[in-house]
Amino acid sequence: MAGQQYGQPMYLDPNKQRTSGRDALSMNINAAKAVANVVRSTLGPKGMDKMLVNDVGDIILTNDGATILDEMDIEHPTAKLIVEVASTQDDIAGDGTTSAVVMTGELMDKAEELVHKGVHPTIIAKGYRMAANKAQEILENFAIDVDKGDRKILEKIAKTSITGKASESYGDYLPKICVDAVTAIEDNGEVNIEDKILINQEVGGKASDTELIRGIALNKGKLHPSMPKTIQDAKITLVDAPIEVEKTQIDSKVEINSPDEMSAYTEREEAQLKKMAESVIASGANVLFCSKGLDDRAVHYLQNKGIYAARRVGNSEMKSLSQATGARIVQDVNELEATDLGTAGMLEQVGEFDDAKTYIKDCPYKTVTITIHGGTEHVTDNIERAIDDAFKVVKSVVEDGKIVPGGGSSEIEVALGLRDYAVSIGGRQQLAISAFADAVEAIPKSLATNAGYDSIDSLLELRTKHSSIKNAGFNLNTGEVIDMYENNIVDPLRVKTQAIKSASEASVMVLRIDDVLRSQKESSPEVKPEHNVNTYEGMTPPQMPGRR
Repeated sequence: MAGQQYGQPMYLDPNKQRTSGRDALSMNINAAKAVANVVRSTLGPKGMDKMLVNDVGDIILTNDGATILDEMDIEHPTAKLIVEVASTQDDIAGDGTTSAVVMTGELMDKAEELVHKGVHPTIIAKGYRMAANKAQEILENFAIDVDKGDRKILEKIAKTSITGKASESYGDYLPKICVDAVTAIEDNGEVNIEDKILINQEVGGKASDTELIRGIALNKGKLHPSMPKTIQDAKITLVDAPIEVEKTQIDSKVEINSPDEMSAYTEREEAQLKKMAESVIASGANVLFCSKGLDDRAVHYLQNKGIYAARRVGNSEMKSLSQATGARIVQDVNELEATDLGTAGMLEQVGEFDDAKTYIKDCPYKTVTITIHGGTEHVTDNIERAIDDAFKVVKSVVEDGKIVPGGGSSEIEVALGLRDYAVSIGGRQQLAISAFADAVEAIPKSLATNAGYDSIDSLLELRTKHSSIKNAGFNLNTGEVIDMYENNIVDPLRVKTQAIKSASEASVMVLRIDDVLRSQKESSPEVKPEHNVNTYEGMTPPQMPGRR
């Protein structure tokens, strides 16, 4: 045709690849289903783990959906949308990331079937929205109100979250730690996990050695033996700048021609360091934490005044110290003032040298530190991911005060309610609502499959018994259908509602796409290693021929 070239309109950039209509929808649906299939086998307490190996050979062993998808090198734009579903679910609810992704994949699969039957994507999208709103309503009515101070319920929530992860063998100990941490920082019904909980890892020992400190614990010790090991009524200053002789931005050379010049140069350095130390002393501080280097000569002045000092404190630790003590992080030690100081009831160092730890207790603002122990770094990493999820689900219950039975119970309740709702709607939209119900049931089906049971038989038994046992769910250890609430298997309401919301919104977004325009990757010219700009630092660039 005169107006087209290679199947594309002539007005399009030939470097752009275009996919439209049914082909675009099919491509996007397949991408969403592919991502869901990657994490499906990790769902539930009997789910399998994934080994993730990055380009430098580092290994992560996990069954956490958000971690798996975050570490995968995904290029397809629709697949990236599904990864965002997991990320959003993790940020808002803290758990249920795999459920949200699996549900999204199932919604796309059901939509594809409806499209092949002649249902327009717009009708499907509208039906999905209606189903999602109705599902939220069903879950709200199905939820159980709980008291945020009920430790037994909170520990049940934390234990359910940890079950199935590598730290499950410590499922009676770690939930108590998580509940203690969240309740310690709870403030008028709100929980700020990011700023109020500091997590350290120590390789060695068992997971049961994991400890919680009400305050801040740092893997740092004092810089001089004469500094005090214990300070009552600590006045703390935080400096995010080096306390040492300032270095030039570029390489330079100092030429000294006589002993007098050498003496004068040394005296100037000494005066500069003394001025920095005196600024700390004058502020009234008796504790100094520095995120950068701290010159030994400055340490000498500080220890003479009985000031406790530690250097190279991490950024996250500096932030936690600021949050806990009220200290302001200063960028220039010479501008330090008394109003920048924070306070704590006591500072104490335990241990010596490389094994030293510093504890800052009785802080004015609620903050806790959890030190995780494990036999290897992989173990401590897995424990940290598990308790991070547990923190967030306990936070959800403390803030919302609502839970739902687990084990597929809430999904069956939603599916049964949606099918009744679909009949009342009529029209082609009821097909989309019924498809939504089928997609929700993919969660208990996947739970059963991953536990080694027949998914169809398990689902039919769940449907049958749910009418007589309101909280009926699937016991993955025995294969029986039991009351989930009585058997301490519960989830926060927020996890379920957010999973449905995220999955439905992502599905509708994909269904509304009928044209994909994608730029072709341009191949960059090969550059010889000696001409790479990244190699120029600290060396002379190669001279081009004909130039001097």
